Amino acid sequence: MTEATLSSYVKEPLVFAQENFSSSDELFEQVNQKASDLGWVREDFLERIKKREETFPTGIQLMNFGAAIPHTDAECVLEEFVAVVTLQDPVAFKSMEDNSKQVEAQIVFVLGLNQPHAQLEMLQSLMGLLQNETVLSELLLATTAAELISTIKNNQL
Repeated sequence: MTEATLSSYVKEPLVFAQENFSSSDELFEQVNQKASDLGWVREDFLERIKKREETFPTGIQLMNFGAAIPHTDAECVLEEFVAVVTLQDPVAFKSMEDNSKQVEAQIVFVLGLNQPHAQLEMLQSLMGLLQNETVLSELLLATTAAELISTIKNNQL
């Protein structure tokens, strides 16, 4: 079995650079809209990802940044993807470690995976990435989807 690498799941239509969303719900709606248009998710994807984020928050406070890794049940996903969203203004997510705290996320990875083992591998891979401040800074500075994708590919993520 080959290891799931981030770059193999990051696909251009679901890469959003320097976006502005007023809330995590708005961000989920945008990702869902694109993924639905492509036929990559079932119609219950949006409702399920919102519900899961409410129950199991995914905000992660890093040294200099906030991030989030929302995901949902495998059966909602028809075609696997990892949506990457960088934000001009951070969006609040509840903290994974303490859901009474907010994390101001500047980068969000929405996991659309339908193999349970791949989800765990991808989470581990993303945790590695999130600990790499240099690569994170590069991702946050990218102004286009193409730049975001090339940063991910160039760093063998």
